[in-house]
Amino acid sequence: MAKNLTTREEDYSKWYNELVIKADLAENSAVRGCMVIKPYGYAIWEKMQAELDRMFKETGHENAYFPLFVPKSLFEAEEKNAEGFAKECAVVTHYRLQNDPDKPGKLRVDPEAKLEEELVVRPTSEAIIWKTYKGWIQSYRDLPLLINQWANVVRWEMRTRLFLRTAEFLWQEGHTAHATKSEAVEEATKMQDVYATFAENFMAMPVVKGVKTDSERFAGAEDTYTIEALMQDGKALQAGTSHFLGQNFAKAFDVKFATKEGKQEYVWATSWGVSTRLMGALVMTHSDDKGLVLPPKLAPHQVVIVPIYRNDEQFDAVSEAANELMKQLRSKGVSVKFDNRDTHKPGWKFNEYELKGVPVRVAIGPKDLENGTFEVARRDTLTKEVMSKDVIIDRIVNLMDEIQNNLFAKAIDHRATHTTEVESYDEFKKLLEEKGGFFSAHWDGTEETEEQIKKETKATIRCIPLDDDNASGVCMVTGKPSARRVLFAKAY
Repeated sequence: MAKNLTTREEDYSKWYNELVIKADLAENSAVRGCMVIKPYGYAIWEKMQAELDRMFKETGHENAYFPLFVPKSLFEAEEKNAEGFAKECAVVTHYRLQNDPDKPGKLRVDPEAKLEEELVVRPTSEAIIWKTYKGWIQSYRDLPLLINQWANVVRWEMRTRLFLRTAEFLWQEGHTAHATKSEAVEEATKMQDVYATFAENFMAMPVVKGVKTDSERFAGAEDTYTIEALMQDGKALQAGTSHFLGQNFAKAFDVKFATKEGKQEYVWATSWGVSTRLMGALVMTHSDDKGLVLPPKLAPHQVVIVPIYRNDEQFDAVSEAANELMKQLRSKGVSVKFDNRDTHKPGWKFNEYELKGVPVRVAIGPKDLENGTFEVARRDTLTKEVMSKDVIIDRIVNLMDEIQNNLFAKAIDHRATHTTEVESYDEFKKLLEEKGGFFSAHWDGTEETEEQIKKETKATIRCIPLDDDNASGVCMVTGKPSARRVLFAKAY
């Protein structure tokens, strides 16, 4: 398999796009800005989805499904949310096509089939969900309401990139209702923790937990809690967000409940979500110039076995050993693929699985059978080791954790070396161009200064970190008092 990837140093953006396509994760579709997620890419997403779904259910959430279309009047009900997404909305105005009398064989919109009310293709589902919740919630006994849905959404992005920003993408969105403000805030921070745990324990991707500034928070939210990751090129990526919505949507849709004392009060709300953008984050956190590097917990195949043989007799003998190895590994919970195709040579297969990031590759040939050994190659370190058949099962099982931990440690090291405290604006601008990464700096808390920095440097405040020491100082731009440091970076 010819790879011919552009290197990260040559052109990081081009390297990313080539890798996503050549590793069979996704490709551009016939619809502008939309993608086709291919089986190998979707298998990774399914693993992400399964783990997240398990974590959601362990924290008491249930799955439901809500309509793709939102009546325009409902969408407009919460003004800030509507204004925030208005420019990205796709809108359905007609419900039927007809033959074009002027162009035989072509269709046109039937002018008589205009909808009485236009329908917004959901960019997010708060409006349709809170309209529904009005019928579900009457009493404190109905709370908390903890609902998640796995769905697709449409945001009409002008500049798109596979997984990172597409006009349509897959995601999950949680929408919860609570009796008190404290319960809703606790829910929002709990889900931020769930996302951080998933990112670090399964994606092997370290994240910073924080709160968005007023200008960066979700439209219609009172607070947005975020997890921010750092990619290899020094740019940040927002990997997940959890929003404390206050009573904004409850008031917009008149969702009240009777308290134990019989009083009518508006409920308190949250929403939270991650998307197929995590696929892009996974690629950019670990992969190299040879291809994908996947953490074992999310790899579709954790181990691939490649037979080496010259004739049918050797193939039969090698296959017997491979099938036995596969059986034993699977019994230990390791996912294994035995690539016994006779249409490609071993060298081609080695390159293919290196490109696709399979964590461990095992080669078995006639000499291995004679010696009672197997050749084991690790994708993360690109090293090989000859192992005895007496130890290989335990060794490979242990390698799953070893590789997972190694990838996380490398990502932690990268973030540490690319996180810089700066005191002056000149230093900030200089290092932003020369080094990149996260920059911890003081800011005076005003939107004017925030916008100035964004306009002049293209860097944004990624978050106000939750684990910061809250040491006061002076703003690097204005010299005005600053209550604490915030985290800046250029971002995807």
